[in-house]
Amino acid sequence: MKKAPLFLVGLFPLMAHSAVTTESLCFEVSQDSPVKFELRTYYDESSKWSGGFVKYAKSNEPISIVLTDSQNEVLDPDAPWQHTMTWSEVISGKVTGTYERVTQGSQIVSMTYTKKSNGKEYGFWISTSVDSSLESGCKWE
Repeated sequence: MKKAPLFLVGLFPLMAHSAVTTESLCFEVSQDSPVKFELRTYYDESSKWSGGFVKYAKSNEPISIVLTDSQNEVLDPDAPWQHTMTWSEVISGKVTGTYERVTQGSQIVSMTYTKKSNGKEYGFWISTSVDSSLESGCKWE
């Protein structure tokens, strides 16, 4: 009888463990552009929750984002799926803009930011030459 509770207690750490996927990417308008930001996202497999933040190079304050849409599309049966993810930017409890990233396989096709107040859209490119880690984020030179 005493072995059953001990066995069950041994299973709880396995059941409580949830895989959280973290991604950190660096974007800029163009090389040497003053407008650069880090996109850091988190995805919890067990709860299916996703969120994160953007942090602009010239700011110390991260801006919260929440995943609001995710769509897969087959453009060609012989090509990787196109995956479009849209995050809402939230500042002081209000949605102030959206970030949209389009990928095909592991390639980032586009990254845009749309400002809600005026509808203006800004395009960004991934900065593959920028050092980045989950501990320190994008190291802009």
